[in-house]
Amino acid sequence: MQDDTASTAAPVRASTNGHSAPAPQALGVHTRVRHGLRRPHNWIQLFKFFVVGGSGYVVNLAVFTLMVEVAGVHHIGAATAAWIVAVFNNFWWNRHWTFGAKEGHPGWQSARFFAVSVVAFLFALGVLQLLVDTGVNEEIAQALSIIAATPLNFLGNKMWSFGRSVPARRS
Repeated sequence: MQDDTASTAAPVRASTNGHSAPAPQALGVHTRVRHGLRRPHNWIQLFKFFVVGGSGYVVNLAVFTLMVEVAGVHHIGAATAAWIVAVFNNFWWNRHWTFGAKEGHPGWQSARFFAVSVVAFLFALGVLQLLVDTGVNEEIAQALSIIAATPLNFLGNKMWSFGRSVPARRS
């Protein structure tokens, strides 16, 4: 009879502190999140992400308000224009400052960043419409929808857009 314990055991890799640890792909999401919460570097990245997000938030709300109040654009069109302006700002700052992913290929990173941003934007757009439909002021609804989408945006960008699996630029 064959011993099945080896086939069910998680792959092991040496960590930077000399101890063995399960390989990242073998860990469940909840385990990865729990381990990630213990690393100070992740908290620093989260802080930087919020600073960049704060600048994008201000840019987004300013463009949105100008589009709605000055140009008379519908809130969906205004939210779309505001998102486009803010996403360019946020990509540059997140790539260079938050995640320090300058060694990765900017084309791959921007495509992934854009994909994550689209998912977060569509989520935020749904929240915006729901809030507007329930009578919340458009500017307040926009602000709340951005806040609601932030965790999704951070995790997607940290783990996929600027993660280590992003192909490096060839010289």
